[in-house]
Amino acid sequence: MDVRNALKRQIFAAMTMLRQAVADCPETVWLGGEHPRNTWRIAYHTIGYAHLYLYESLADWKRWPKHRVEATYLDGDCDVIEPYTKAEALEVIDLIISEIDARIDALDLDSPTCGFTWYPNVTRFELQLLSLRHIHGHLGQIHERMLNAGVDVEWLGQAPVAVPTS
Repeated sequence: MDVRNALKRQIFAAMTMLRQAVADCPETVWLGGEHPRNTWRIAYHTIGYAHLYLYESLADWKRWPKHRVEATYLDGDCDVIEPYTKAEALEVIDLIISEIDARIDALDLDSPTCGFTWYPNVTRFELQLLSLRHIHGHLGQIHERMLNAGVDVEWLGQAPVAVPTS
């Protein structure tokens, strides 16, 4: 079994579904929802961590130039801030999609630690599975809001196109 290519296909499919959700999300839904769980903020929280977890550690992460750490918070104590636009969210999703192949190839999937202090007992490989669960958990939240507005997201079982492999 080629675990790296399976991870690449599944991450690509998850990010493609998230991209579709953001692109098709009605503006009222995108900006809607109660603080701190506005739809745009749930989307950016998901995007930010999906990107981060493709790297060895927080110190190694090459942030999207427009990244604002406060936009990743979903707890009740976070400040109300200017929303990211759908175009900005699509920009960073496209960046992540373009990096999947190289980032997965660069990771030591056999590492007994994931590189993030908030997950002290998680292996690097397990972090990739955790990240996929995280993406789909929040994608489900966004999808429910979209369904309530009459918009659906296509389910992808794997990457819809060939993902470059090394």
